[in-house]
Amino acid sequence: MLPKIRWRQNVAFERPVSLLHPALLMNAQILPLISASTPHPLDRATLVQSALQVVETEARAIDLLKSRIDDSFLRACQLMFDCSGRVVVSGMGKSGHIARKIAATLASTGTPAFFVHPGEASHGDLGMITQKDVVLALSNSGETDELLTILPLIRRQGIPLIAMSGNDDSTLARLADVHLDVSVPAEACPLGLAPTASTTAALVMGDALAVALLEARGFTADDFARSHPAGSLGRRLLLHISDVMHTGDQVPRVGADSSLSEALVEMSRKGLGMTAVVGADDTLLGVFTDGDLRRALDDHAVDLRTTPLTRLMTTRAKTITPDKLAIEAARLMEDFKIHALLVVDDGNRLVGALNIHDLLRARVV
Repeated sequence: MLPKIRWRQNVAFERPVSLLHPALLMNAQILPLISASTPHPLDRATLVQSALQVVETEARAIDLLKSRIDDSFLRACQLMFDCSGRVVVSGMGKSGHIARKIAATLASTGTPAFFVHPGEASHGDLGMITQKDVVLALSNSGETDELLTILPLIRRQGIPLIAMSGNDDSTLARLADVHLDVSVPAEACPLGLAPTASTTAALVMGDALAVALLEARGFTADDFARSHPAGSLGRRLLLHISDVMHTGDQVPRVGADSSLSEALVEMSRKGLGMTAVVGADDTLLGVFTDGDLRRALDDHAVDLRTTPLTRLMTTRAKTITPDKLAIEAARLMEDFKIHALLVVDDGNRLVGALNIHDLLRARVV
């Protein structure tokens, strides 16, 4: 038997590469990959040309839609306008994404609508569609299996069907009461595979339907705001002074016979940077602000201990009524470079107060 030490030496010298330290082996495997994946600078001219080609292709697809605002478009609008239920929009894949957006646009512009996934419809969601509804189905080929599975059931219930596809000889187009042609000469994808120009055309046709119906219904900015109460437009068009103003004991006020020190205490307590000066029945006489205080301090002819508050206050106070929109208060503050307003009723009686911070908290400005 060979000595133990000699056996170890032989093993050490004859160790195969696979038994090298794992860290060394990992580096040997990863380094070629890192070298191969090092990004190469892109050709700017090629990128710009490719992008411009996409824009031009999709612009041509949209331009073709002008000739398709025809009797079929008018019939589709009439069906949707007369619908006493909701417009149910459906589509699969990329058409499904466009369908969701069209449904959202319709719903926010006065035409009640929602999206139904055609795959889920055949597993129970078809019950969401009633005989009072209108179905708007999207499919570029017009042969989407998930849609064709549910269409016979929709037709059996007598539900009006509007089809939007790129093939007027498709099964979907033949089954529909109205077919809207959104075919395109070519996709913007150079492979002609990824839905690009076709989805853009469908989206624009959906917007055309929504806006045409909006105008037919006499839909206004106030109506739009009611559908978007949490949005900036909703807050600007729906939020009134009465929703944001301070009321009751939160409103800073002192009587006409109050001293300057009493006015300052009231201003500090209420934290609005001013106080109303009121007479009998809370009739507004004027306002005393931080600015009035600074002007009084700068006037050496004014004795702050003896001068009546009514001589230091601003008699023509900027006011607003509680029924006005909060955005109007923001405009007044900006126009007159002030930071607070008193709120009065039709009889010039003090009913509230607000400052710029109240408008900021309400996200009006």
